[in-house]
Amino acid sequence: MTKKYETPLLDELEKGPFPSFVTEIKKAAAKNPMAADELGLLERSYRDKITYWKHGGIVGVRGYGGGVIGRYSELADEFPGVAHFHTVRVNQPAGLFYTSEAIRFICDVWDKYGSGLTNFHGSTGDIILLGTVTDNLEPLATVLSLNGFDLGGSGSAMRTPSCCVGPARCEWAMIDTLHITYDLTQEFQDELHRPQYPYKYKIKVVGCPIDCNAAIARADLSIIGTWKGPIAIDQDRVRDYAKKGVDIQEEIVNLCPGKCISWDGNSLTINDEDCRHCFHCIAKLPGALKPTPPFGATILIGSKAPFVIGATLSWVIFPFMEMKPPYQELKDFIRTSNEWWSEYGKNRERIGELILRLGMREFLEVCGLKPLPEMVKEPRRDPFWFWKEGDLEGKPWESWLK
Repeated sequence: MTKKYETPLLDELEKGPFPSFVTEIKKAAAKNPMAADELGLLERSYRDKITYWKHGGIVGVRGYGGGVIGRYSELADEFPGVAHFHTVRVNQPAGLFYTSEAIRFICDVWDKYGSGLTNFHGSTGDIILLGTVTDNLEPLATVLSLNGFDLGGSGSAMRTPSCCVGPARCEWAMIDTLHITYDLTQEFQDELHRPQYPYKYKIKVVGCPIDCNAAIARADLSIIGTWKGPIAIDQDRVRDYAKKGVDIQEEIVNLCPGKCISWDGNSLTINDEDCRHCFHCIAKLPGALKPTPPFGATILIGSKAPFVIGATLSWVIFPFMEMKPPYQELKDFIRTSNEWWSEYGKNRERIGELILRLGMREFLEVCGLKPLPEMVKEPRRDPFWFWKEGDLEGKPWESWLK
C-alpha cells in the first residue's frame, strides 16, 4: 500500500489549462511506492527551497560505463522509496518512431523494475526511465537488450545520436537522417557506452536548414541537410502567393541574407551563386520554390549550452559533404577531431571550447582541412590567419616586419 502525502505546493502546478507533470506523478503514485515517495520528497524540496538529491557512488550496468545516472535521497529514512532513485537512459529509435506494442513493453517493464515514471524524451533524445534501485539495474538492462533496446549515453561519452523525422514524413529532407543516425549509433558503440572523452559529445542530424532539432545550437557535431543545385521556381505559384496576400518584396526579397532574390511584381529571379542556402524563401513559399540536387549535408562543430564559457553556436567545417553510406569521410573526421580533443581537452571541456582556446588554425591543421570563408562566424572578428614564418621569407614585404 502506498503512502499518501499532502502536496499543497505541487497542487498549484496542476492549475490552469496545460498538462502537468504533477498529475502524472500522482497517477503513478496511486500504485507505486517509489512514485509516492518521490511526490513527498518533491513537495518537501519546494517547501524548503533546497534539493534533497545527492550523487553517491558510481552505479551502472556491467560492461557499460554510462547509461545510468545515479541518484540518492538525503532523506532516505523519511522517504524510503527514493533512497535509491536512479535514472536509466534508453537509446531511442531514430526519428522517435514507435509501435504501440513497443510503448506498452517499455511501460510494463518500467512498472516492474522502476517507479513507472518516464520522460519521452530527454533533451538529448533518450527514453528517460526515472527512478529505480541498484539491484534492478542488471535485470532491467537484460530484459531491454533481449527485446532490441540498448542503453543510451551519459557522462563524458558520446551521447545518443538523434535526428528529425527526415524523409519518413518531411518533404524537405535532403538526406536520410534516420539511416545516418542509426549507422553512426552502430559505428560508435564503444564511445557511446564507455566514457573516454574530456566531456560529453552530441551528434544531431537534421534533414534541411530549418533545423527542427536545433542542432546548430545544441550539438557538438551538427549534420544539416543542404543542396548544391539551383532553386527551382514555379512562377505561377509565386504569383498565386502574391495574390493571396504574401508581400514578396518585404517577406522574401528584403529578408534574403545573400541579397540574391529580385521581384518585379510578376516574376521572381534568384542568383544562385549568391544564395546562402538558408532555406528562408523555400519555407515561406512551399511548393513555389524547391531545392534541386545534388543533395548532401553541411557539417558544423562546436555548439553547446552555457557551462564554462557560455552558450556557443557551431562553426561550419564542411560546407558540403556527400552523405552516402558508409559515410566514411564523416566517420574519419569524427575520429580524427575527437582524438585531438581527447589529447588536449581539459576535464569537462567541450570540443568547441577547446577550439576557442587553442584556435581554429590548429584544429583545421590536425584535421587536414583548408580554411574556407564559410568557417568565419563573424567577419572582422575572427578571421583565420594561416601565415607561417617560412611563408614570408624572401618575399618583398619581408622587410616590413622588421
